[in-house]
Amino acid sequence: MDQLPPPLPASRTEPDGSAVIRVLSYNIRSLRDDEDALARVIRACAPDLVCIQEAPLFFRWRKHAARLAAKSGLVVLGGGATAAGPLLLCSLRAFVERTEDVLLPRTPGLHRRGFATAVVRFGAARTGVLSAHLSLQREERRAQAELLLDRLAALDAPYAVAAGDLNETPDGPAFARLATELQDCRATAPWGAGPTFPAAAADRRIDAVFATRGVQVLGCGVPLDLPGVRPADLRAATDHLPVLAALRLPV
Repeated sequence: MDQLPPPLPASRTEPDGSAVIRVLSYNIRSLRDDEDALARVIRACAPDLVCIQEAPLFFRWRKHAARLAAKSGLVVLGGGATAAGPLLLCSLRAFVERTEDVLLPRTPGLHRRGFATAVVRFGAARTGVLSAHLSLQREERRAQAELLLDRLAALDAPYAVAAGDLNETPDGPAFARLATELQDCRATAPWGAGPTFPAAAADRRIDAVFATRGVQVLGCGVPLDLPGVRPADLRAATDHLPVLAALRLPV
């Protein structure tokens, strides 16, 4: 039997104002699966920030996002249909400075893409956060990776975290470009499992959490053992597995 990894560090604010936070990235497939199982998974991860992809886009989408946040013990930070799918949730630990939803250039015949972004504080530590869902088309993904890096810089925060569904594995050009400029948190401090898709029999890592230099990555990966969550919940919640990272943000 495989040995389970030790738990990730809990969220906390240090005496000097620095903070340990937990960041979750999750493609929820427009809430088309078992929403209660999804909420159980999110809640068990105890995240401070959740970068969601494929949030509901149409009828009463704000109500759907608010309901998921409430079930998960979180609040809506930004994004949703106004960001073409990426959504941000946060815990009440987060002090929100600002949010901005960004629509990316549209390629005819392909889905519109966007970023949900925010700048938040935990204790005295400030960080930008960005949720993304990159294109299914290789060249457009590569261009969107450049736009993601530009947008992180434009947040003008001392540190930043970007997370999402990249629609390619680490050997792809968009993933590799992001990993050149940012820390691929899973590669930096592996924890839990690696593959994220498909949830029923994951065999590839296409979802990731990235952090700027200076952020200390304490662990990152797919959680294998969550309190109150059965393996069936992970399969029923959506078609992707979640990626959870514990990060220390300096002041």
